[in-house]
Amino acid sequence: MKIEYDRDTCIGMFQCVAEWDGFEKDETAGKAVLVDGEEEQPDTFVQTVPADAELDAKFAARVCPVDAITVYDDDGEQLVP
Repeated sequence: MKIEYDRDTCIGMFQCVAEWDGFEKDETAGKAVLVDGEEEQPDTFVQTVPADAELDAKFAARVCPVDAITVYDDDGEQLVP
């Protein structure tokens, strides 16, 4: 499973941080940070989600008020917008 995070869209509510430790607060920028995320495009970060964190990653995506987080299965099919 893969998670994609659009940092530009993020408004810094940090609800994702409360749901999954794969996200951290960047208080200076007022945005969340995808821990160990690789920048795929400017301000778009991706990371492979460990199997034991898949449920938490899905919750993090679901609680994002601006849909800045998307989760994909291993075939590239979108699971959570």
